[in-house]
Amino acid sequence: MIQQRSSINGEQPGRYALLAALSTGILLALSFPLPGIAFLAWVAFVPLLVACNDASPRQAFRFGMVSGLTAYAGILYWLNIVMTTFGKLPLAVSISLSLVLAAYLALYVGGTMALVRWCAGVGISPLLSFPLIWTALEYVRSFLLTGFPWASLAYSQYRTLPLIQVADLAGIYGLGCLIAFANVVAAMVVKSLVLRDGSRYPAKSGAILVLLLLTVLGYGAFRLNAPETGKRVRVALVQGNIPQDIKWSPAFQQETVAIYERLSRTVAPGSSDLLVWPESALPFYFQMEEQYAGRVRALARELKASLVVGSPAYEKDDATVRYLNSAFLIGPGGEMLGRGDKVHLVPFGEYVPLAGVLPFVHKLVEGVGDFSPGREMAPLTAPFGKLGVLVCFEGIFPEISRDYVRQGGQLLVNITNDAWYGRSSAPAQHLSMAVFRAVENRVPLVRAANTGITSVIDSKGHFQGMTRIFREAVLTGEVRLGTEQTVYTRVGDLFARGCLAALAIMAGMGCRNRNRTEKAKAIQHGSTRKKADQHG
Repeated sequence: MIQQRSSINGEQPGRYALLAALSTGILLALSFPLPGIAFLAWVAFVPLLVACNDASPRQAFRFGMVSGLTAYAGILYWLNIVMTTFGKLPLAVSISLSLVLAAYLALYVGGTMALVRWCAGVGISPLLSFPLIWTALEYVRSFLLTGFPWASLAYSQYRTLPLIQVADLAGIYGLGCLIAFANVVAAMVVKSLVLRDGSRYPAKSGAILVLLLLTVLGYGAFRLNAPETGKRVRVALVQGNIPQDIKWSPAFQQETVAIYERLSRTVAPGSSDLLVWPESALPFYFQMEEQYAGRVRALARELKASLVVGSPAYEKDDATVRYLNSAFLIGPGGEMLGRGDKVHLVPFGEYVPLAGVLPFVHKLVEGVGDFSPGREMAPLTAPFGKLGVLVCFEGIFPEISRDYVRQGGQLLVNITNDAWYGRSSAPAQHLSMAVFRAVENRVPLVRAANTGITSVIDSKGHFQGMTRIFREAVLTGEVRLGTEQTVYTRVGDLFARGCLAALAIMAGMGCRNRNRTEKAKAIQHGSTRKKADQHG
């Protein structure tokens, strides 16, 4: 797709361009939970795209930064709750640090807009460049600097089940690319029909968008109506609602165990195959503590259920000790069946990056020293099937769930402690990403959260149950184990990598087009000068 104008005219953007960039940021923030007005994501970039229509790459970068900073400051406002309440940082320091993270994420928006305008200058239409560049950079954000794929564009649609079924083919990036393309088409419609700036109405692109949407929705309807055939597993999830400020107090250990025992016993013996307690439900070393650990094993025997429970762990290696954030699987006979260690840790939450260089920075998680990542990742085998256990933050990384399912995992178990976030939108944002892990791999996902949101999600993204936050609860349900490996499970983020490759190809083509244009101009200039000399 080649833009009609082969160069940017250099005209200064209108006086309302800054307001338009702010509008894009606000619309993006509103499209994610909460409030989660999902349809806004399909038009959120329209003001920014229109504002950058005649901007230079440098101007477009600035406007993109404004949009990104506005969006991510709004989406991640809850970081201030974490840092002030549990990190004991002054509010001014907390706001500054959260804005630093928002500014980092805004770089991807600014970079996208700058590259889109550069592409326009060498003859490549935003209809092609914007969706590919946005998807490629969103993918880069998922792994660069340990990765932070929070609030990727597709997550805004987690409640729109017919749309998100395509995730089992192209992951979150396929849907994100479609949303980005829809924004460009909508922006061109606005320019043509509303602003009447002489732009051609995007009839062909609109038809392509409609065709893509119908295809995605048709595939979604097909997947939603396909029967689930896996083995039935009865689950019970316990939400203890232990306050974060006393969670690691040794004096509260007895009461913590008693709360989980009491809630678990509301489940009749033999009525559940799997009982799940949240991340760090046991605020002590389960592998070392005898009294309380014995009570937990006895409870599994009493209820005749396998039990997944979160607890810190440790490994001794010569003179060193490694601390781990782990999940233990206890069999219905009280026997230890396995342990899964968290492999992707939260920077500054569970460890301090460059601790030698930043000795004044302390992590926010109390209880133990810096955690170390697990050495390996493998499903845990319960009597009814194989479990892939995602400890908290791991649920936002598609590749971790995918690896578990590739190794035979039939059920994903996400244990987390979202008490850090307070009564904010963060628990809902965290939950929205878990939905895609189930759909991508066509396996159910059960999620036990200390203060909520605890939920049961089937392989199509339906919520079979959900709790409210900050209250004790026991959620029971039934899921069917996964029986297939999807296209996404087999090939991973191939679509996103394809977009990254396409970006590289576009850059090469753009440079070649620019060189040809400059060479043609130079020849024309030389010819004109020669004629002028002859005339003189």
